[in-house]
Amino acid sequence: MIKKITMSIVAVAALTTLAFKAPKAHVDNYTIDNKLTTATWLAKKVTGQHEGAITISSGTIAVDHGTIKGGNFEFDMKSITCTDITDAEWNKKLVEHLKNDDFFSIEKNPTVKFELTRAVLKKDNDYDLTGKLTIKGITNEITFPALIKMDAKKIVTVAKIMVNRTKFDIKYGSKSFIEGIGDKAIDDEFELNINVVASVK
Repeated sequence: MIKKITMSIVAVAALTTLAFKAPKAHVDNYTIDNKLTTATWLAKKVTGQHEGAITISSGTIAVDHGTIKGGNFEFDMKSITCTDITDAEWNKKLVEHLKNDDFFSIEKNPTVKFELTRAVLKKDNDYDLTGKLTIKGITNEITFPALIKMDAKKIVTVAKIMVNRTKFDIKYGSKSFIEGIGDKAIDDEFELNINVVASVK
């Protein structure tokens, strides 16, 4: 009798475990569309500003039942351009300066990487995204707001990211590190505007 009761308890426990077993994860990987995805930058200084573009060379976003779980993106720093200087010679000088060791050291660090670690839905399509940004081999965690629209086939993400360059050892022209720089100062933060379109292959 005791043996039968024990077996019944085990059977009930097994059925309960099966009944409440969490559903298996179903992760869809959305891959960026390079033709539709864009990234632009804006850097300000005391006497003005400059702007340009960068190519997001690769990227994926992982989604589980409509919930964003993570993602990885790479920016091709060799593709950086300036779009506001019309004089070809001065345009080239600025781009070459951005590529050298005063700024992004692109020969040594040809890519900038961003790993998305957390996406918090605030309301409707408004999110706070958190992740690890790596520039010049230095990684810092950043959080920024983003507008994200998604369906079963496509995700569109629009965001403005403010990046403090000095945290990545880019201190050229920074009044935070150079005393008396006056009107030659360049803002510590630069703006990165992204429009990412990704789809399930």
